[in-house]
Formats: sequence, structure tokens, C-alpha cells
Amino acid sequence: MTTTHPGATPWSERPAAVALAGMLALAVAMGVGRFAFTPLLPMMLHDGVLTLAAGSWLATANYIGYLLGALACMALPWVAPRLYERWHPARLARAGLVATVLLTVAMALPLPGSWPLLRFAAGVASAFVLLNVAAWAMVRLAVLGRPAMGGLIFCGPGVGIALTGLAASAMVAGQWRAASGWVVFGLLSVLLCALVWPVVHGRAAKGQAGAPQAAAAARANGGGTAAARGVHALAYGLAGLGYIVTATFLPVIARGALPAGSPWPDLFWPMFGAGVAVGAALSTRAPMAWDRRWLLVAAYGLQALGIALGLWWPTPAGFALSSCLVGLPFTAITFYGLQEARRLWPQSADSFASLITAVYGLGQIMGPPMVAWLLARGGQAQGFAQGLALAAGALVAGASLYAASAWCWPPRR
Repeated sequence: MTTTHPGATPWSERPAAVALAGMLALAVAMGVGRFAFTPLLPMMLHDGVLTLAAGSWLATANYIGYLLGALACMALPWVAPRLYERWHPARLARAGLVATVLLTVAMALPLPGSWPLLRFAAGVASAFVLLNVAAWAMVRLAVLGRPAMGGLIFCGPGVGIALTGLAASAMVAGQWRAASGWVVFGLLSVLLCALVWPVVHGRAAKGQAGAPQAAAAARANGGGTAAARGVHALAYGLAGLGYIVTATFLPVIARGALPAGSPWPDLFWPMFGAGVAVGAALSTRAPMAWDRRWLLVAAYGLQALGIALGLWWPTPAGFALSSCLVGLPFTAITFYGLQEARRLWPQSADSFASLITAVYGLGQIMGPPMVAWLLARGGQAQGFAQGLALAAGALVAGASLYAASAWCWPPRR
């Protein structure tokens, strides 16, 4: 039997536990609540319960929910301060996790008319978990003196994507129906939430919304002008459009490009997830003194290159490398983007983080309808190729905006 020595720090209060709980919470909210639909879409198409056009609109419903969830997180402290005082980030994150589990299992019901509403609500829940877990865990880690471990939280989406992708691949091999996949993912979410629950509770810092260490670090680098904040929001939003075509349609695109019966298409999505997790872990190694905008330029460039590889080299090796390159900077972009938001507006960091997340959500919303229109106009091969080319262009534009921002408004030392 394990005993706790007097004066020993409980496991739930240690930085490693905080980072792990944040990571698993995002595995549920993002890997399942947001992106479980991607590996299940080919199964739903095979079952005949969905068309590709209808799948695009289901994805859009989820992204609209994500946008509105981010806006709600931004507005809550201002519109209902007393409610926010009681429903602090840890409680909001827990509520979002419970909702994600229930909404995921509900997708197994043979009620296709309810699916748009369920995917919309899952998007709202995922935004609540992402923003509130990130706010809680990053402040908590700063209080514990380990702010650099915050990047590990963003391994969570990659872990969730890899788990659901591998599970979906096994289910395809076993000829399971998509409804069973939704139930399995709901049960997986319950197991992960059981590990999150003992850690994510209470306030991150006693008597205040943020950690003094984090605020002091942000002020040391200087706040940003209104123009710099606007450029950051726009550039961050372009990342939403840049990745979303791949993140929504990767298995379908690969199936269309590779020979029928190839085992590879079901493996590219877990490769993407593995890349996400590795990239998030590597992002914690970047020194705090480095300008996050130049790191974002590099991350956007890497994603654009990954998308281009999928277009230029539509083979198993090309899709595998493309999946990894698009995945590597995926949540590193979120981590660096939230850090930059805190630097630019330290006194309103949580609200500004919600605002840029909402703009990111707008970028996501544009992707699936754009692809649906291109598919209807030019067919599957041409439509996906044009959609991916536009997505890569959005990333190049975002990288250019960050480079211009770093040149116009260098950080004060």
C-alpha cells in the first residue's frame, strides 16, 4: 500500500499531474469531440447513412459550435461576472467534458436529423474545454514554477487523434458499423475523464484569475498595439482555414487517390495525430526569449509544405510524410498563439485568447463548405486539389502577416 509522507506534495498538486490532466482533457475535447468525425466519416459513407456533401455540412456545424463556444467563453466574464466567479475555468472544463461524452455516444443513435445539432453542441463543448483547461493549467503550472510544461497540454489533441484513428482502422478491418465507433469513442472518453477528474478542480491560483508570474513575464516583453492585436487575430484565423481541409477529409482524400483496397488510408489519420503529439512536446523546448511570431512563421510554413506534398506526391509515402508535416505544428500553433495573445494583451489575456480562437473558428467554418462547392463544381479529385491549394495559400498568407508583425512591432527587451 502506498503511503503519503507528511509534508509530501499530493500527486494531483504536482506539475506533471497538471500537465497530464490537461493533455487528457484535450484528448477528449479535441481528439474525440472535434476530430473523431474524421476517421468515422469513411465508415458513415460506407454504411450509406451519409453523403460526402452532408458530411461537409456536419463538419461545418461542429466548427460553428466551436466558434460560438469561443465567443461565449470570451463574453462570460463580462456579461455574467458573478456566474463566472462561481463557474471558474476548472468547472467549465468539467462541464464541457461531460457534454462531450454524452454528445459522442448520442451520435450512435439512428436519428440523422439530430446529427447537425449534436455536432454543433460538441463544437461548443470542445471550445469550452480547450480554452478553460488551457487557462487553468497554464496558470496552475506558472504558480507551480513550471510554465514551460504548458506545451505538453497540447499533446492531448494528437493523443486523442492517434487513439481514435487507430481504433477506427481496427474497426474498418473488422467491418464494424460507424454507430459502434461512436459508442467506443464515448467509452474511451469516460476512461480518460476518470484520470482528469481528481486533478482539474478548484482555482488555478488563489484569490486571482491569473498567475503573477505569467502576467509579469508578459509585461516584461511589452503589450501590443491595437494594430498588432488585429494582425495576430487575422493571422491566427488563417491557420484555421489552412489545416481544416486536411483535418476533415484526409482519409477520404487518400482513399480516392490510392488503389482500391489499400490498407494505407486508415493509417494516415493516426500518423497525423502522432505528429501533433510530437510537435506539441517539441514546442515546450523553445526558449521563452524567442519571439513567438517567428516560431509561428516556421509552423505555418511547415504545414503549407505538408499540404503541398500531398498534392505533388499522392502515394503512400507522400501522404504519410504530408500527414506528419501537417500534424507536427498543429497544436504548437495553438500554444504559441495563446502565448502571443498573453504577451499582446496581458491584462485581458483570457478574453483575447477567446477572441482569437473565435477568429480561428471562422477560418475553420469556411473550409468544408468551400470544399463542398469545389466538389460539386469540379468533381472529387479536382475539388480536393483546389481546396488543399487554397488552404496552403491561407497558411502562406498567415506566415507573411506574422513576419510583417515581427518586423513592424519588435518585442521590447
